[in-house]
Amino acid sequence: VQLQASGGGLVQAGGSLRLSCVASGSIFSINVMGWYRQAPGKQRELVAQIGSIGFTNYADSVKGRFTISRDNAKNTVYLQMNSLKPEDTAVYYCNAELKTTPWSNDVYWGQGTQVTVSS
Repeated sequence: VQLQASGGGLVQAGGSLRLSCVASGSIFSINVMGWYRQAPGKQRELVAQIGSIGFTNYADSVKGRFTISRDNAKNTVYLQMNSLKPEDTAVYYCNAELKTTPWSNDVYWGQGTQVTVSS
């Protein structure tokens, strides 16, 4: 199983970016998909999560600015980031809790994509 993230880049404060993450490989089902971020010198933190039937959970710092969504047919999760702030600068990682068999349940991580917001 591989998770491939894309969509990061450099943007000015107030701008927008859309991240995508595709899960591929021998996947039986995907439960929760999410985005985390890690800024230099800080611990990795949860940004947003989305369940298989659409429940969502957001960090307080991004509520009202970021929107997580998923396309179950494509095993893809998205993160629409609006009104970006310099403090959003970080490496963003996608993850997925998924089954490769009916009896397994593991968490997989993508490689990370850099988001840099200039002031």
